[in-house]
Amino acid sequence: MGFILRMAYRELRASWRRLIFFFCCVAIGVGGIVALRSLVQNVRTALAAEARGLTAGDVYVRSDQPWTAEVRGRIEARAAEAAAEWTETVDTVTMARLPAGPRTKVVEVRGVEPAFPYYGRFTLESGAAYSPVLLQDRGALVGRELLPQLGVAVGDRILVGDAAFTIRGAIVTEPGRQLGGFSLGPRVLVARGALEETGLLGAASRAERQFLLRAPEESIEPLVGRLREDLREEFVRIGSYRRTEDRIERNFSRAENYLSLIGFVIVILGGIGVWSVTRVFVRQRLRGAAVLKCLGATSGEVLAVYVAQVALLGLGGALLGIGVAWAVLAAVPDSLAAQAAATTGFAVVSTDLTLSAMLQGLAVGLLVSLLFALTPLLDLRHARPLLLLRQGEAPSAPLRDPVRIAAAAAAGAGLFGVAAWQAASLEVGAWVAGGFVAVAGALHLLGRALVRMIRPLEAAGWFPLRHAVLNLRRPGNQTRVVLLAVGLGSFFIIGVRAVQENLLASFSLELRDDMPDMFLIDVQQDQADGVRRIFREAGLAGAGAAEPALIPVLRARVTAVTGPETSIEGRRAVRRAGFGREYTVTYRERLEDNERVVAGEFWDAGPADAPEVSIEDSLVERGMRLGDTVRFDVLGRAVEARVTSVRAVDWDDSRAGGFMFLFRPGAFDGAPHSYVSFLRGPPEPAARGAFQRTLVDRYPNVSVIDGLEIIRTFRRVLDYVTLAVTVVGLIALLTGGLILVGSVAMTRFQRLFDAAVFRTLGANTRLIAVMYVLEYGVLGTLAGVVGSAGALVLTWALTRQVLDVPWTPAPFLNLAGVLATAAVVLLVGVASSLDVLRRKPLATLRAE
Repeated sequence: MGFILRMAYRELRASWRRLIFFFCCVAIGVGGIVALRSLVQNVRTALAAEARGLTAGDVYVRSDQPWTAEVRGRIEARAAEAAAEWTETVDTVTMARLPAGPRTKVVEVRGVEPAFPYYGRFTLESGAAYSPVLLQDRGALVGRELLPQLGVAVGDRILVGDAAFTIRGAIVTEPGRQLGGFSLGPRVLVARGALEETGLLGAASRAERQFLLRAPEESIEPLVGRLREDLREEFVRIGSYRRTEDRIERNFSRAENYLSLIGFVIVILGGIGVWSVTRVFVRQRLRGAAVLKCLGATSGEVLAVYVAQVALLGLGGALLGIGVAWAVLAAVPDSLAAQAAATTGFAVVSTDLTLSAMLQGLAVGLLVSLLFALTPLLDLRHARPLLLLRQGEAPSAPLRDPVRIAAAAAAGAGLFGVAAWQAASLEVGAWVAGGFVAVAGALHLLGRALVRMIRPLEAAGWFPLRHAVLNLRRPGNQTRVVLLAVGLGSFFIIGVRAVQENLLASFSLELRDDMPDMFLIDVQQDQADGVRRIFREAGLAGAGAAEPALIPVLRARVTAVTGPETSIEGRRAVRRAGFGREYTVTYRERLEDNERVVAGEFWDAGPADAPEVSIEDSLVERGMRLGDTVRFDVLGRAVEARVTSVRAVDWDDSRAGGFMFLFRPGAFDGAPHSYVSFLRGPPEPAARGAFQRTLVDRYPNVSVIDGLEIIRTFRRVLDYVTLAVTVVGLIALLTGGLILVGSVAMTRFQRLFDAAVFRTLGANTRLIAVMYVLEYGVLGTLAGVVGSAGALVLTWALTRQVLDVPWTPAPFLNLAGVLATAAVVLLVGVASSLDVLRRKPLATLRAE
């Protein structure tokens, strides 16, 4: 072992200039992954704190049914096992009204206990700190939008149910209400005991009861699992702060997955550079290996010397990469992070390196170096002492070398493991590693086919063409090396860019300028024409229509689903199938822009013989089928409708809303229902306030939900996510481009002797340059075509299967990728050969 280490050190000391690119490839890859991993982990830490504030606890158990003694006992027993604290809340929708006067308002009332909230904090308009004392003696905190709508102020009294409450403060922000979430009215917060005194929680009332639990971090997921197992037959919903369904959290998760993928791709690109450098280095060290064998070293010892050398280079490059990552993150101004936090309302994200990211970077740098260098290093086994006495290349390895096959299989398995580890997903690892292997195999076969196809051109009369073909065909040339390195590099770079385009397109859908920012609730049927007149008086334009549309809505429960292959009847069966909640349903004659039929036929405008319903496609996964008959309970009335179509709904397109169940007009003739509307309110604050006052004065029961500030915050957050995705994508492109440039440039070492011989025999610089243009042009074009085709498949897999965003092909991007790859290989190949063309032949021949 001492001999191996001494020789590895001597080789490094003698060849360090040639291995700088190897070192830099590892450093760039590790630096990228450590910086990105640290940022991702710091963002997740900040989001965890925010997510806890959005749920106000670690674990929640919710039900719209009163707690039975059995259910309550199970929850409390599991909480005690996990050493968790718990508190209860009750939410209901009702009317708030003045003690004198007809003005009323739909509000969401929440009754809480003194322990609420476990996480997050209240922000009151007065600046005072929240305290449960504010809710004592029938005190209430109300959403600040309720004050002008009812014409009251702090200190006044309002009636909720049969009880009067004194307003003690106006809420600006509160924990337990997800950012961007939809509400039916302003919040009214009271003590839980006082809410029970209002008479609103009777047997027939609609209220959501919630247990909030605070548990040790390691107990959260086991606690959620045990509660779900215990209460699987009950009408409850169980989750944790980690599984919030908030749209912003989903987008952050998508961005995190993308950033993790970028970090891994940067490392893979570095690995491709390592592979190409190692190939050239091995060719240059064959004579040294032959000398060692003449002096008694075995093939295993020679191989161990260079494996140790690669390991040392990989470790050193990884350490340098950590230093680069630290410098990059340290360059981010603290004021920028603080400004982002102040703008978004989120916690300040740290820019420090995390220990786990540094350890991952070291491990990944070392693993990738060894995985990509091992296969070319195996050529050293075939270095024979006879090489010292005879010019030429060493004998090539057997086509079916079992050691090489085993090494390639180990490298593939290691690549899959590293991909799955970095992306925290076996699926991502399978797609990325599978794509890598498939493209590498295609490039290998293409290289073999190219060598055979161009054989007839060896007899061409034009000197540059004839010798370009000979260069591509001769044993030991870099034809397959360049095809593999450049093809795989373009595969990942084009794939990453295409994924970025699809991800940003998904974000831009939610950032579009025509998304609604105001919502009207509880517009009665006899008020619809009057509300439309107010729209016209205010000069409003609706979301994609001439004026805001009033959408009829009813509340319905599924009570049975029957059909040729379906039989779901009874409360528990409906609950087990996932249809137990109450749905908001509507009816209309046509599809909206964010809907499309994927099965069955949508109805025409004519009259219907029987009620028909169109279902959203996720309901099919739960057991509902085309042609089934669904029985609904709508306001106590049983309605049966046949499923005649299945729709795919783009839920991110909020302009037209979305409904799980869409009925054919006529299904609810004579049934009382109300309307909701999604619209863009007046942009000027004064006009916006006047519009809301006009609505409330004429129709006091109509709730106006102004979501402008929420949407502005939502848009700012997504702007930051979009910026992060764009910047990191550009970093990946730059990094990949540099590594590909280096991979092609490494072929210059093989050109020195050839160019010297050609010039000695009379070839001029122009002829040799044209020969290189033909050779590199063919290689670049082929590599770009295969890489682009593989990137198309990779983009589809990652967008649809991993990031869960719509996939849109980008043919112009793929074509640009092919042209850019061909241009880069051509320009870099020729540019890196300029030194070869300028060098005097005599110096090169003497060195050989």
